[in-house]
Amino acid sequence: MQERDYKVRTVAEGFRFLEGPRWHKGALYFSDFYDRAIYRLESDESVTTLCELPDWVSGLGFMPDGDLLYVSVSEHKLYRRSADGSLTEHADLNALVSHNCNDMLVDEAGRAYVGNFGFDVPPTRTVGEIAEGQRARATKLVMVSPEGMASTVDSSLIFPNGMARSRDRRTLLVAETFRGRVSAFDIAEDGSLSGQRPWADFAGRDYASAIEALDAGVPLPDGIAMDSEGALWIADAGATAVIRVAEGGEILERISTPGLTSFAVAFGGDDLKTLYMLAGPPFYTHDPLAEKASVLLAARVDVAGVPL
Repeated sequence: MQERDYKVRTVAEGFRFLEGPRWHKGALYFSDFYDRAIYRLESDESVTTLCELPDWVSGLGFMPDGDLLYVSVSEHKLYRRSADGSLTEHADLNALVSHNCNDMLVDEAGRAYVGNFGFDVPPTRTVGEIAEGQRARATKLVMVSPEGMASTVDSSLIFPNGMARSRDRRTLLVAETFRGRVSAFDIAEDGSLSGQRPWADFAGRDYASAIEALDAGVPLPDGIAMDSEGALWIADAGATAVIRVAEGGEILERISTPGLTSFAVAFGGDDLKTLYMLAGPPFYTHDPLAEKASVLLAARVDVAGVPL
């Protein structure tokens, strides 16, 4: 593994818990889960608030016509924001999932892949509020058609979270955060998935709970982003660094973020060589409802990202 002396800089700060970064038409879009808002990073690196919402918000994506999709976490719904700022319900996932929804990938056809927690996680992230009964278990990965019809495409993943696609758009990668694994699927023309296999398995076993996974000391993939050489930048939810990983699990590079854990990553910039890292205090060390300690970081990397 190579630990390069990357220059990490703070782009913006004063957030509760950042999620869902997406580079779109020259700007970075991202959400603040607990502040219930969606932001856009402008070309001068000022931050514009696009909308404030009634529910927690996580994954973001864009439809072919440019409309913004976002995940309404506890409602288990997707909403669509048009260019004029109007919001409409795009899909209701309640018939398929019963736990908080989280990250999402939207493809060029407008199909959305949406993960969910699969077990109860409290609204704060302090250890004292973790219940003994919160057991990690498999849950559903849902696909929503461009028309808003939801269906289950897999039922075996543990905390399906960040997602990315291969450069040829034929493989979907899904981070299973509290399993310590990235799984790969073949994508059919209709968007259905098959051929599940481990792309990188850092743990080699299941964990009974999120706390057990965090205590294991292995990489816990959260947000992920594919580069043009086929390596994956991973926001490691169990560490204070992001890592670049080859298929099979070899860690190629590491960017340290002392005192901060990155929970999502995305490529941006005109050449897609700026790696944005959405970071905050490590899991269960603070309460994001009481403290705005999350930041948007950036570093220049050598290999460009694969555009979503």
